[in-house]
Amino acid sequence: MKTDIFIQAIRNRNNLQFLYGLQEVNLEPYYISKNTSGRKVIYGRLRSTNEIKKFEYNKIANIRILQSLRFSPLIPINSFAV
Repeated sequence: MKTDIFIQAIRNRNNLQFLYGLQEVNLEPYYISKNTSGRKVIYGRLRSTNEIKKFEYNKIANIRILQSLRFSPLIPINSFAV
């Protein structure tokens, strides 16, 4: 379920909003992968910054795709990466 939401947002270049622990995050999603522990993660740029961060799936809750907010990627998005 989370993967489907993230893939849709990546393909359509929509911003995401979600809770990560107790923190609200606004993210421009770029890439889904697994970390060194084998857990699924999503990489993206925090909105209004140049910081790319990694977020573990198991700590993400209340995901919303912000349809009205689209972005142009600062790093290339490869279609085979999704």
